[in-house]
Amino acid sequence: MAVYAYKALERKSGKTIRGVVDAESPVLARRKLREQNLYPTWLQEQTAGAGASKAAKGPRSAGFGRISQRDIALMTRQLAVLLKAGMPLVQALDALMEQTSRVRLRTIIFDVRDKVNSGRGLGDALAEHPKVFSALYTNMVRAGETSGALEQVLIRLADIMERQARLRAQILSALAYPAFMALFAVAIIVFMMTVIIPRITRLFERQGQDLPAITKAVINTSYVIGHYWFVIAGAVFGVYMLWRLWTRTPRGRRRWDAIRLKMPLYGTLYLKTISARFARTLGTMLQSGLTMLPALDVVFTVIDNKIILDNLEKLKTDVRRGRDLAHPLKECGLFPPMMIHMIELGQRSGELESMLIQVADTMDEDVRLTIDALVALLEPVIIIVMGLFVGTLVLSILLPIFKMSTQIGK
Repeated sequence: MAVYAYKALERKSGKTIRGVVDAESPVLARRKLREQNLYPTWLQEQTAGAGASKAAKGPRSAGFGRISQRDIALMTRQLAVLLKAGMPLVQALDALMEQTSRVRLRTIIFDVRDKVNSGRGLGDALAEHPKVFSALYTNMVRAGETSGALEQVLIRLADIMERQARLRAQILSALAYPAFMALFAVAIIVFMMTVIIPRITRLFERQGQDLPAITKAVINTSYVIGHYWFVIAGAVFGVYMLWRLWTRTPRGRRRWDAIRLKMPLYGTLYLKTISARFARTLGTMLQSGLTMLPALDVVFTVIDNKIILDNLEKLKTDVRRGRDLAHPLKECGLFPPMMIHMIELGQRSGELESMLIQVADTMDEDVRLTIDALVALLEPVIIIVMGLFVGTLVLSILLPIFKMSTQIGK
């Protein structure tokens, strides 16, 4: 039986309805919709695996957009509640299909339900949609199925995803105002250099007098921006593309990852973010019932820095030989000392899992507070830079005018 994404008109209200329906053929799908007092205006079959991408190419609407982390978190929590209430997994997935408003997500749930109904595990079925469900997500679900605690694992997953989405939203909200200020400042600068300065330049040229150095510099800069902006834009784009190509090579990627770790301020925040991700993923996997080595395998999938991954390979080798977690982490010299000390404490007290989660919470909060402080500092910096630029422009205009008035006075 196939699944079809549709767009239809409701008979009574005339509203546009979007969703998915399962049927043996398009004719039967349209008949099934008419029996529900819906008149289809668009219908397209969604195949397993490719359904999500095809659905995304349907009519442009919110229901066909990308699947956000909040959508996955909500779906995960709803599934946990249904399973905790005693509903069988297949029926719970059916209920999720009816509750979600996103056609793309509904199509994926339909595909997962079919695979589960045919005997596949939930984690394996979810793993066939890697762009939607991460390796951490699918491995935690597999661990929950193995341990018989799927509901608890899903609730924990929903908590993690909601926390990450909330942290990302807080950071973006904090950066929104200074980003707007920076764009506004750039727009004003470009307007003055391409519109105002050329007009004033023509006035000075008619006078034929010698101009101060600062005025000449501003006029020359305005000329370059006004006449060669496409060269500047092309050069910036070319440098960006060369950087992208370079970072896609193994050597370039390793070099760039090393540079990121050594950047002033950014490197510290970047390392704290990776450390928090490492600690949260490892702690969550251990809480879900995985042993240390399989849990470290999952951690590797969420770390995107080659330098740190190389050190984690050494860490895994040491753990396989019987060493504890804290000493290899300390020897690699990358992770923050506070994280090492808390892991040592967790190993001694037998509460390593909860201590790892606590480390992740602490570092996430530290990153958020640091970004808030930087944003608070960035706003006056933008204002000062803008003031200096405007002051330079005003000075470059007033100096020749003052010189002209002096000559007239003589």
